[in-house]
Amino acid sequence: MNKIPDTTRDKILNTAEQLIYQNGIHATGMDLLVKTSGVARKSIYRHFANKEDVAAAALTVRDEKWMHWFRTESDKGETPEDRILTMFTVLGRWFESDGFRGCAFINTAAEVGNPDDPVRQIAKRHKQKLLDYTLELTEQLPTAQPAALARQLLILMEGAITTAYVMGDRHAADSAREVARLLLAHLS
Repeated sequence: MNKIPDTTRDKILNTAEQLIYQNGIHATGMDLLVKTSGVARKSIYRHFANKEDVAAAALTVRDEKWMHWFRTESDKGETPEDRILTMFTVLGRWFESDGFRGCAFINTAAEVGNPDDPVRQIAKRHKQKLLDYTLELTEQLPTAQPAALARQLLILMEGAITTAYVMGDRHAADSAREVARLLLAHLS
């Protein structure tokens, strides 16, 4: 069954995604969403019960877009090793992009204290997808412990993202790629 996209809903979600990434969930109120999106409050509430529902839906959209972008760009490497190293190159380009504000999922998860909150669950699923993709690649390598290697690479990626944002080190991905290269060299 083909569903015709609801452009009002898409506009709300795209605006909310941008505002949440720029300002965080708490600083993104309904007034700002109405003003920035140009969508009336009544129309927003027609699509979403409250701000938390908007935030969760916007983060879900961001997860889908970000993972698609990341996988597409990383998969340009020819071998599993190349794709793993390319992940860090892709991160480095992201760090240098206009408006880079770190990881939306780390940032928003930090705003929410309850681990069962939908925002935290979305962040957890996002990180699990990133780990799963990395595991797909490490399972193609000559290693007896692909899951352990995937977790190590995830920690390198997360550390690079955090260092790039918090420390302003736009070369953090290069450093992480060099550590990944050392990990991969020990497989041979």
